[in-house]
Amino acid sequence: MAVRQRRYSKEEIAGRRQELYESGIRQQVEAGNEGKIVAIDIETGVFEVDENVVPATNRLFEQYPDAQPWVIRIGHRAVDHFSICILRT
Repeated sequence: MAVRQRRYSKEEIAGRRQELYESGIRQQVEAGNEGKIVAIDIETGVFEVDENVVPATNRLFEQYPDAQPWVIRIGHRAVDHFSICILRT
């Protein structure tokens, strides 16, 4: 298994992903896909949509083994969420 190295700082990734998503990917993926994952290669702009992160990024890596992926859940601000459940006794 190849070890992938990040080539961009967090700030560079944030700028590239926002620009790519807002400039065209959003319009292509949002209709009918709310809640699904979109994995975007921040270098090429190629993207994959799936129900889960792993299949989306795996397909991206199949096309571009050296991809620099970023993922977002369509229609949400975060990919995953955490919740706390308090049990009363």
